[in-house]
Amino acid sequence: MCLAIPARVVQLLGDDRALTEVGGVRSEISLGLVDGVGVGDYVIVHVGYAISRLDEEEAARTLALFAQMVEQHEEQAGEVHQ
Repeated sequence: MCLAIPARVVQLLGDDRALTEVGGVRSEISLGLVDGVGVGDYVIVHVGYAISRLDEEEAARTLALFAQMVEQHEEQAGEVHQ
C-alpha cells in the first residue's frame, strides 16, 4: 500500500527542491513534478516527491482524517494491551 500526505512548503531550496512540514516534522522533497509551488502552498507528497498541489482547506480536511485514524488506532491498541 502506498501513502501520500499533504505537506506545507516552508522553504524553497532551489534546484526543484523544497522543505516541507507535516505535524512538526520537516522533510526535503522534490518539486520536479509540480509547477508553480511557493512557500505556504500545500502539496501531496509521495516517496519524497510533490505529486500535486492542493488548497489549504482540502489539506486541513485530509490531515484531520489522518489524525482521527491515528487516534482510533491508539485507542484500539490500548484496548488490546489491557
